[in-house]
Amino acid sequence: MSQQQATAAARKQMNFFDRYLTVWVGICLLLGVLIGQLIPDSVADLRSLQLSGINLPIAVLIWLMIYPMMLKVDFASVIGVGRNPKGVLITVFVNWLVKPFSMAFLGWLFFKHLFLPWIGADAADQYIAGTIILAAAPCTAMVFVWSYLTDGDPGYTLVQVAINDLIMLVAFAPIVTWLVTGTSNLTVPFDLLLYSVLIFIVIPLVAGIMTRSLLVKLKGKVWFEGVFLPKLHPMAIGALLGTLILIFAFQADNLIGHWFHVLLISVPIIIQVYFNAGLVYGLMKWAGAPYVIAAPGALIGASNFFELAVATAIALYGPESGAALATVVGVLVEVPVMLSVCGICHRTRSWFTDGSV
Repeated sequence: MSQQQATAAARKQMNFFDRYLTVWVGICLLLGVLIGQLIPDSVADLRSLQLSGINLPIAVLIWLMIYPMMLKVDFASVIGVGRNPKGVLITVFVNWLVKPFSMAFLGWLFFKHLFLPWIGADAADQYIAGTIILAAAPCTAMVFVWSYLTDGDPGYTLVQVAINDLIMLVAFAPIVTWLVTGTSNLTVPFDLLLYSVLIFIVIPLVAGIMTRSLLVKLKGKVWFEGVFLPKLHPMAIGALLGTLILIFAFQADNLIGHWFHVLLISVPIIIQVYFNAGLVYGLMKWAGAPYVIAAPGALIGASNFFELAVATAIALYGPESGAALATVVGVLVEVPVMLSVCGICHRTRSWFTDGSV
């Protein structure tokens, strides 16, 4: 890495909200717990607002959060993936054939065995389910930030996110069902899981494609990406924070009574992030991929679509469940852990060749 590259990388920063996401999550945690303890009857009323098992207030907030993410993805870019298949094939392999299964194994190992004396059998099943749901949903939004911070190829990142979104349509529900039932005593209501996929993936995906196509045609791509998308960013942030406050309010008793569980849940999640990031990075090196493909690939392979995971866990097991708590722990650890992965990528940039795959 040249001095000029190092200087440019050092100047790169996340925006104010993304940079302090861990702080905002902590503030939401405090607010949610206070609300849950001070006005429990109101929280119970919000928890009871459900349609087909899906909590409506959280569903609306999460949809408002996911829809702007889908607008960022240009699915036409998938057509050109055949020209540079190496990096995409590696990350698809790790995202869908390694990551959910490695998380299922780690969840089974830690919750069913190593941590079982501290958490109990019922909580173990819930935490396994939550971590599997978390790992089965590859990241679609924050990965653009991670790719930017590591000087990754934005075109590759865009293609990979688009492919992951398309694969999620058919693979997310079967993988979650098979792994959760295979590693715990819980069952997965498959029809409810399909409702979650429809509401939180299919509808915002279709809406994003239609909106993007229409506005780009009417106003142009420069206006769409430079004017329209930034206007939606505050809405997505507000929806994220509102979702977290509600979840923490629903989980208030759990968080106060089982704060030690939060620390225990974070252990396999952190191990899983480093394992999958390292696996993608190593495979990229072995395959001769350049750094600009390897770095975002490692981050795509490790990060999670926690918005979808939280929504799915709530729909399947309820907003006060251990599964929902486990997905929320993923939010708590995501930013600091992924920033450390970005740092590792920068320090090892010299391992890789320049150029394109």
